[in-house]
Amino acid sequence: MAEHKYNFDEIIDRKGTYSYKWDLMKDPEVLPLWVADMDFKAAPAIYEAVNKLAKQGCYGYGVATKEYYDAIINFHKRHYGQHVEKEWISISTAIVPALTAILQALSLPGDEVILQTPAYNCFFGCIKNSGCVLAENKIIYKDGKFSLDLDNLEELAGHEKARFLLLCNPHNPSGRLWTKEELLSIIAIAKKHNLIVISDEIHCDIRPNGSVFHALTTLDESFNDRIITMRSGSKTFNIAGLKNAYVFTQNQEFHNRIDRQFNINEINDLPPFGIAATVAAYNECDDWIVELNDYIQDNYKLLVKFFKENFPKVKVASLESTYLAWVDCSCFKMSGTEIKNTLLKKGKLYVNDGEMYMSPYPSFLRINLGCPKAYLEEALKRFKTALA
Repeated sequence: MAEHKYNFDEIIDRKGTYSYKWDLMKDPEVLPLWVADMDFKAAPAIYEAVNKLAKQGCYGYGVATKEYYDAIINFHKRHYGQHVEKEWISISTAIVPALTAILQALSLPGDEVILQTPAYNCFFGCIKNSGCVLAENKIIYKDGKFSLDLDNLEELAGHEKARFLLLCNPHNPSGRLWTKEELLSIIAIAKKHNLIVISDEIHCDIRPNGSVFHALTTLDESFNDRIITMRSGSKTFNIAGLKNAYVFTQNQEFHNRIDRQFNINEINDLPPFGIAATVAAYNECDDWIVELNDYIQDNYKLLVKFFKENFPKVKVASLESTYLAWVDCSCFKMSGTEIKNTLLKKGKLYVNDGEMYMSPYPSFLRINLGCPKAYLEEALKRFKTALA
C-alpha cells in the first residue's frame, strides 16, 4: 500500500469562519454536504504561499505577472497537451461572472444558449442576466447511465437564434467525463451550425487516476477559433474563496471583446492571494491532485456500499469526474426537494436537490464527497435515520 503524503482525514472546524458552506445554516448541528467546496486544507505549497503574503501585513491590489501566466500555460501543457498562449488569456475573479460577461460581450438579446440539463444552477442565472434564452438539451438517463441526446442537440443547433453551446466538461452534476467520441460529435454539430462553444472545464482535474480528460481545444484545431475555455484552480485545490479564474480563446476578436466586457463589469482585478495560490497550485501540487482523487474515489465507494446495503433501490451514478455524487432517490416516492427537506429536518444533513439543477428526471440528490471520511460516515448514519 502506497504511503500517503497528505492527510485528507484531518478534521478542520470551519464554523465561525465566514464559510458559506458551514455558516449559512443557523443550526450548528447541521452537517453540510452541499455547496461545491471541500473540507480539506489546501496543499502545503498553497498554504505557505498564502501565509507568506498574510504575514507581510500589506493587503493591497494584485497584478498578474509573467510567473502567473507561465504557471497556467505550463499546467495545461503538462497535464492535457493543451496549447495556451498568454495573449489568449483573460483573467476574472470567478467563473460565474466571467460567463455572464462572455455572453454579454458576444451575444445579441434573445440569442439562444444550448445547455445540457441537469446543469450547474448558476448557469441559468448567467444566461438570463445576459439577455439570452436557455435552450435545454436534456441528458438521456437510461439503465442508470447518462448520455448525450445528439439528435436533440442537432435540432436545437439548427434554430435561427441558436448562437452558443455552453458545455460542462466534465459534467456537473451527473459526474460524466465526456468521451473523445462524444466531444467530437458535439464539435461536428457546433461546426455545422456555426455555434460558439463555451467549455467550462473547471472540474477536469478531479477524476479517477488513470482516466483521460479531453480538453476541447485538443480535438479539432480547425474549430478552435470558435471555442472559449473557462478554467480555475478553485475546485481542484479548494481555493474558491481566494477569487481567481481565467478564460482563454485563440479568436482575437472574441478575446478583445471579452477583455473589454470584463473591464466594463470590473471583474478583472485579481487579489494577490488568488494569484499566489494559483502559481503555487499549478507549479507545485501535481502529487496532491493524485492523492485527492484516490481519496474522493474511496469516499465514493463508501457511499455506493452504504446504499447497496441499506437502500438497494437507490442508484448512484458512476463518478467519472468531480467530487459530487449524483444519486437517484426516486424509490422514496418524494421529490428531490422533499427528500432534501426531510434529511435536513430529521437528520440535520444538508445536501442539494436535483430540482435546483433543472433535472429532467425526478428525485435526484447531489452529495458532496469532498470531505473527511468521518464526515461522510456520519452523514450516511443521518441519512439512514431520516429515511429508514
